[in-house]
Amino acid sequence: MDDARLTPEEYHVMREKGTEPPFSGKYVNEKSKGMYVCKSCGAELFSSETKYDSGTGWPSFYDIAKEGTVRLVPDESDGMERTEVVCAKCGAHLGHLFPDGPKEKTGKRYCINSCALDLKKETPLLRQAKKQGHS
Repeated sequence: MDDARLTPEEYHVMREKGTEPPFSGKYVNEKSKGMYVCKSCGAELFSSETKYDSGTGWPSFYDIAKEGTVRLVPDESDGMERTEVVCAKCGAHLGHLFPDGPKEKTGKRYCINSCALDLKKETPLLRQAKKQGHS
């Protein structure tokens, strides 16, 4: 996506490594099935099947859609040691990875800004194709 098409908040988050306020993003409470993609380039990042309510105020996922879709970068900004999550395709800042996710899954919490994502909702036709093994 051309930077001129980003809203000021999207630009701040994805290009300046900002963070949207907790509980303000449109996907915090989203329950629809589908694929979360990078708002900037459309790369598939997270499946709704790995989304869970972490209570932190940001969409949280315990795994990525597939290997190589995100890049993990050490982040020592703001006096904290964290791991930044960026889109591997376009380099957009997405959020951070923390080691406090569901232990019965991966133990990871990908804490992602809603404004860095788009949700491509699963349609009945796509759902049927998946059931028949044509996805």
